[in-house]
Amino acid sequence: MRQHIKGLFDPYILALLGTVALASLFPARGVWVGIFDTAADAGIILLFFLHGAKLSREAILAGAGAWRLHLAVLGATFLLFPALGLGISAIPGLPAVVATGMLFLTLLPSTVQSSIAFTAIARGNVAAAVCSASFSNLLGIFVTPLLAALLLGNGGASISLSSVEKILLQLLLPFVIGHLMRPLLAGFLARNKSIIGYVDRGSILLIVYTAFGAAVVEGLWRQMPPATILLIAILSAVLLAIVLLATRFAGRLLGLLRGDSIVLLFCGSKKSLASGVPMAGVLFPAAIVGQIILPLMLFHQLQLIACALIARRMGAQAEA
Repeated sequence: MRQHIKGLFDPYILALLGTVALASLFPARGVWVGIFDTAADAGIILLFFLHGAKLSREAILAGAGAWRLHLAVLGATFLLFPALGLGISAIPGLPAVVATGMLFLTLLPSTVQSSIAFTAIARGNVAAAVCSASFSNLLGIFVTPLLAALLLGNGGASISLSSVEKILLQLLLPFVIGHLMRPLLAGFLARNKSIIGYVDRGSILLIVYTAFGAAVVEGLWRQMPPATILLIAILSAVLLAIVLLATRFAGRLLGLLRGDSIVLLFCGSKKSLASGVPMAGVLFPAAIVGQIILPLMLFHQLQLIACALIARRMGAQAEA
C-alpha cells in the first residue's frame, strides 16, 4: 500500500483530481448518462465483492481478543465522529449541502488498507488493526445507512424500500459472496495484488466521474465557489486534528499497550472513500452526490498526508 502513504503527490490522489477535472469538462450527457450509471453500479458491486474476497478470517480471529481496543475504535468511528459532525452541521450560516456532506463524512466506517499500512509503519499491532478496520467496514454497511436515516433526514438522504434493496443488492450481497469465495480466490488475489488494486481504485474513479458529472450538469461549480471549497478544507482539517488528538488521548486513558494505542489512533481517525462514494450514490439523489462526496475527498487526502507523517515518526521512534 505504498501509494496510500506518499502524501500530497500520491498518484491515486492525482487520479481522483484528474477524474473530477474530466467530469467537470466533459460530463456524461444524453445516452451516455444511462451507460455510465450502469457502469458505476457494476463498479460498486465489483468493489464490494473485492472487499469481501480480501477479508481474511484468520487475521480477524488473530486480533479479535483485544475487545476493549475494538470497542474504542468503533466508538471513535460511529459515536465521536458523528457527534462532531452534528456540531459542524449546526454552525450558523454553513451552506446546507456543506453541512450535509460534512455530516455524511462522519457517519462512514474506517478504511481498511491504509489503516493497516500506517499501523505497520508505526510498528503497531497489525493483527488487531486488520480486525478493527475490517469489522468497522463490515458494520458500516448497516450502521452508516441507519445513521444517515436518523441524522440526515433534511439533507436528501432517505431509507426507502428501494434504498434498502439497493444496499442489500449492491453492497451487502456482493460482499458476502466475495467473502464466501475467498478460499477459491485467495491465491489469485495474492498473486495479482497490483492488478486487483488497479481494479479496486478504477471502480472508485468510475463512480466519482459519474457522480461529479451528474453534479456538474446540475451546476455543481456554480454552487461550490472556491471560498466554499476552502471552508470545507478548513473544517476537514479541524475535524481530523480533533479526532487524532482524541484517539491518542483515549489510548493513554484506557491504558492500552503501545501497539494497540497505535491501532486506535489510525483505525479510529479514518473515513473510507471506498465505502463512502458508493454509499452516497445509494443514499442521495444523483444530482447532489458530487457535492456530498466533496468533503469526503478532501478529508481523505488530508488523513493520508497527516497519518503518513505520524506513522513515519512513530516508526522511527520505535526503531530508536
